[in-house]
Amino acid sequence: MGLLDNMKARLVPAKDKVSDLARQHGDKVQHGLDKAAKAVDERTKGKYSDRIHAGTGKAKDAMDRLAHKDEPGPGDPTTPTPPEGPPPTS
Repeated sequence: MGLLDNMKARLVPAKDKVSDLARQHGDKVQHGLDKAAKAVDERTKGKYSDRIHAGTGKAKDAMDRLAHKDEPGPGDPTTPTPPEGPPPTS
């Protein structure tokens, strides 16, 4: 077993634990992100507001991906795609 395989095997349980915590406490984390972003924005007097909001959005997206890792997403090959064309008429 190579070093990379060994590291992956050790990180899987940690990732599962983080995912579970993200599902349980996602709203609290998102609230904390908003609160931290607001505090930093106030301290910098709005100078970096666009970067702060972009970073906060990326962090929230990452939390959403962690919290919903078992649910198929739009790019997931297991997600059924609707048939093309007009809907069938009865």
